[in-house]
Amino acid sequence: MKQLRLSRLALALIAAVGLSAVPELTNFAGNAAYAQEAMRPEIGKHVQAAGDLLKAKKYKEALAKLRETDSISGKSASENLTIERMRAAVASAAGDNDTAIHAYEAVIATGKLSAADQLNYVKALAGAYYKAGNYAKTVQAITRFYADGGNDPAMRPFLIQSLYMSGDYARTLKEVQNDLNAEEKSGRTPSETTLQLYANAALKQNDKAGYSNALEKLLAYYPKKELWTDLLNRLPGKPGYSERLALDLYRLKLAVGQLSKASEFMEMSQLSLQAGMPAEAIKIIDQGYKAGALGTGSEAERHKRLRDLANKTRDDSAKSLAANEAEAEQNKDGTNMVNLGFAYVSAGQADKGLALMEKGIAKDNLKHPEDAKLHLGVAYLQAGKRANAIKALKSVQGKDGTADIAHYWIIYANQNK
Repeated sequence: MKQLRLSRLALALIAAVGLSAVPELTNFAGNAAYAQEAMRPEIGKHVQAAGDLLKAKKYKEALAKLRETDSISGKSASENLTIERMRAAVASAAGDNDTAIHAYEAVIATGKLSAADQLNYVKALAGAYYKAGNYAKTVQAITRFYADGGNDPAMRPFLIQSLYMSGDYARTLKEVQNDLNAEEKSGRTPSETTLQLYANAALKQNDKAGYSNALEKLLAYYPKKELWTDLLNRLPGKPGYSERLALDLYRLKLAVGQLSKASEFMEMSQLSLQAGMPAEAIKIIDQGYKAGALGTGSEAERHKRLRDLANKTRDDSAKSLAANEAEAEQNKDGTNMVNLGFAYVSAGQADKGLALMEKGIAKDNLKHPEDAKLHLGVAYLQAGKRANAIKALKSVQGKDGTADIAHYWIIYANQNK
C-alpha cells in the first residue's frame, strides 16, 4: 500500500470558503464615526490614523500606529475590541498572518461580538491557523464554528483536510465516512480529495478494508490506471484468497490494461490453455504481440512456439467439441458445461456459449459455483450484454477472492458503458 497524492487544497480551499478575509472590516476601516465610538480621543486618533493608512495600503505604518495604543493603560473592553478589529483588518490586508491570528483571538475573546460576527471571526481564525500550518488549532476553530451555530457546508472538506494534517486519522476516517454516506445517499458524487483523504487516513490506521473501500470508490468515480494497479496487486495478499483464481485475476488485469510484460502474457495464455480455452489463449498472445511484449528479444522463438501450440490446440479441440458437449450434457456436475460454454464465448459463439453456461449453472451441482457465476458475468461482458453481466456478477459470493473480482468487474463495466 502506498499513500495517494492529495489534491492541493490549502490556499484554493481557503479562498473558496472565504477564510482569507475578515467580513465588514474593509468598510469599518474607513468609518471614523465607528472607530471613535465609545473611545477616548487618545485612542481614537490612533485607530483613525491606522484606518487612513490602511486605505492608502500603508500596512506597516498602520500596524505601527496601532501598536502605539498598546502602552495606553486602562482600555475598556469596547476600546480593545475596536483596536483589535482594526489590527485584524490591517494584518489581513498585509498578509501578516501571525499578527492576524493574535488579533482574531483577541476580538473573539472580548465576547462583545454579535453572533454573526463571532462566526465570521472564528472562520477567519481557522483560515489563519491553516496558513500557519497549525492544523490542530484549525480543527479547534472549525469545531467551534459549528458548535456556535455555523452551517457553512464548504467548511466540511476544510475540517477533514485539517484533521488529516493534524494526525488525527481516526477522526478523519469517521468524518469522511459520515460525509460519504450522506453524499451517496443523496446521489451526490464525493470529491476526489475527500476520497484520497479517506484512503490515506485508512492507510495510516492500517485499516486494510477501509483502504480497499476507498480505492474502489476512487476507481468508481475517478478512474486512474495506478488505482487499478494498487487494487489488483493487493488482492492475492488478502486473507483467504485462492490461487486457483490466477487466470481470473489475469483476465481482469488484461481488461484494464495492466499487462505489459512478456512473462505476464505468457503465463496467462498458458493458464488459459490449461483451462481448455485455446481461443482465449490466442487472443491473449495476439495482444502480447500487438503490445510489443511478445515476438521480440531472445525469447521470440519461444513466443512463436506458444502461439503455434495455441493454434494447434484450438484446431484439435474444434474436432471434439460436439463430443465434449454431449458428454457435458450427461454429466450431473455442470462444471464442464460451464467451461465449454465459456470456451464457445471466447471463440466468438456467444449465444451458444452463454446458453450452455446458464444450463450448467442450473444443474446446481458445481464444485465451485461462485467461479461459475463469475465466469458467466465475464462472458456476458465479452458478449456485450452489460446488464446481464452486472446481474450475474452481483450474485457472486465467497471470501476466497471471487466476490472481490466480481465486484471489480462491475466497476470496470460501469466505466465502460
